[in-house]
Amino acid sequence: MKQDSIVRRLIQGFSNYLTFFVISAALVTCTTMLFVSTMANSMQIELTDKNISVAAKLTFANVLFLSGVFTIIDAVRRKLTVERAAKHIVEATRKIVDGDFTARIDSFSHFGVDENFNNIIESFNKMAEELSGVETLRTDFIANVSHEMKTPLAVLQNYGTLLQDPFLSEEKRKEYAKGVADGSRRLADMMTNILKLNRLENQQIYPNTTEFDLGEQICECLLQYENVWEKSKIEIDTHIGENVKVKADAELLSHVWNNLFSNAFKFTQAGGMVKVTLTTTEHHAIVKVKDTGCGMSPEIGAHIFEKFYQGDTSHATQGNGLGLTLVKRVIDIMHAEISVESTLGKGTTFTVKIRRV
Repeated sequence: MKQDSIVRRLIQGFSNYLTFFVISAALVTCTTMLFVSTMANSMQIELTDKNISVAAKLTFANVLFLSGVFTIIDAVRRKLTVERAAKHIVEATRKIVDGDFTARIDSFSHFGVDENFNNIIESFNKMAEELSGVETLRTDFIANVSHEMKTPLAVLQNYGTLLQDPFLSEEKRKEYAKGVADGSRRLADMMTNILKLNRLENQQIYPNTTEFDLGEQICECLLQYENVWEKSKIEIDTHIGENVKVKADAELLSHVWNNLFSNAFKFTQAGGMVKVTLTTTEHHAIVKVKDTGCGMSPEIGAHIFEKFYQGDTSHATQGNGLGLTLVKRVIDIMHAEISVESTLGKGTTFTVKIRRV
């Protein structure tokens, strides 16, 4: 392999030399003939065969020398401006092929390499970053799913076994079938949230920012839970400021409100109250979601944004511990702020602060 490379280099060098020889010979011959002819005519000098022979030999030697100089200069130029950059790109590409998605290439000085190589390097680094995110997404998804699916799968297996009893009553059969359906729904929700979270965490997300009315968005999200609060007889208290414009990714931000509202209704007992307010300061819009639910201790509150953390295990069947982690990640992407205040047995208040237009 090494001998083949040496042979190729020698052939390339000889080819370059011949190219420069032909170019130099043509240029030197033409200019020399023009110069000698002009001098002979103007000074009335007679050119003899001996003079022409000597001049031809000197010219040929000069062409050989200049061709060698040009070949060496071109080889050095290619070594510094082409081969060096190409070598780094090839080495990084081999690392990617071998599964090392952390491989990156540093840009070269504008004076040290063709700018086109820097464009290639920039595109390569973006590709490697995206591939790294996809790979992390895949490994994290497998790890998270394998860990978190054990319990619901065990429940589904138990219900499936019980449903096989030929003497099972119709009432029990419906109960176990409902358990299977609920377990399947939880698994589907879990995988959806894991995919969303991993994509937000491990890939570079560029928010699709648009200007919109924040109050209208909050009201639309809240109305989706009308059946929930009516069924649980939960009182709704809203104070939504009008014409509050923000510039953000509406789709991502809707995940925040849906998760906060869902948690508020989930942890608020029948007859309780959920209060939603939207106020403004000079530069910010402030959204508060307050409930009169079970609240939480400071120890639990310190971990609520952690992945798969569920402080209230009595509601574990209604979630998978990913909602608030999604909320926090979206808030970070938006360069917004979120805080929580909670008192055990009295309720919880989430406050989101977003820069307004």
